[in-house]
Amino acid sequence: MDLDQLQRTDLNLLVCLHVLLEECNVTGTAKRLHLSQSAVSKNLARLRSQFNDPLFTRAAHGLKPTVRAQTLQPKLRTLLNDIAAMTEPDHFQPHLSDRCFRFALVESAYPLLLPQFIGDMLEAAPSITLNTAAWDQTTFDGLARGNIDFGITGKDLNPADAMLTMMPPKGVRYQELCQDHQCVLMRADHPALKGPWDEARYLGLRHVQVKCDGNDRWLLDYKLAERNIERDIAMYVPDFNSAASLCTYTDLVFTSPSQFAHYIAASLNLVVRPLPTPIPPMAYTLFWHQNQENDPGHQWLKALIISRCQQFSPAKLQPIAHRARV
Repeated sequence: MDLDQLQRTDLNLLVCLHVLLEECNVTGTAKRLHLSQSAVSKNLARLRSQFNDPLFTRAAHGLKPTVRAQTLQPKLRTLLNDIAAMTEPDHFQPHLSDRCFRFALVESAYPLLLPQFIGDMLEAAPSITLNTAAWDQTTFDGLARGNIDFGITGKDLNPADAMLTMMPPKGVRYQELCQDHQCVLMRADHPALKGPWDEARYLGLRHVQVKCDGNDRWLLDYKLAERNIERDIAMYVPDFNSAASLCTYTDLVFTSPSQFAHYIAASLNLVVRPLPTPIPPMAYTLFWHQNQENDPGHQWLKALIISRCQQFSPAKLQPIAHRARV
């Protein structure tokens, strides 16, 4: 350990670099650190000299980290988290915390799972914030780097996702929150509501499909393909809400997780029908990295999420959705 080098290291500069790496923008960094933009620019100049690297280059919408800066980010986050842990109480005090927790969420978790815990969370910790982003192929890497605190996704929407979530990377921990199954959404006066509802009727309809992580085929499609059957997909859309909305004014039908289907059907006057083709259930699952497990704040929020979401059931969906205190 080089004590002379450590004495020359300015912790404030490292904090500034940490925020710059998160914001990739001088203005946003200055706002978060309550500094002027010129002060942040001066700090960046000192950091470039200290690390003998430009650290950032100009990009169309801010700053782009260099390779050197990207390698520093996980080390820097770990270092600052360790320093913060040294100065924090041994027990997390939610009512005193202004911490920001970062989440990656599958889209359907917003109306279904967030309302299960966010009201209680904000009641116990009124000054903490959540920074959410979409679950995607980089989420596990974000958990490992410390850029994301928690991830929530539905396992088995497509086989590639199932393989990843059933065998997550080393160091990633997980807990099942609740299970769900697929069903079908259609408008209230849809012609298919007259007569028998079976697989032949279902496959004779035109479908709207949501792309998950760029994959336009779900587990259902792979199961049908095993029998040389495929659905007639008329339109691909990027999100669940858009797919459901299309069903309100067309004859398209949307196959979705049942808890989302019942939630959105009540809002859009849609009808829910069971999926006539049986497939294995899906499971909403919480993910985190083992590096966070000794963090009292992380432990507190994880326990709250698991406790509230494991109590969740479709029968409680309507009351909980209206009860949310956000």
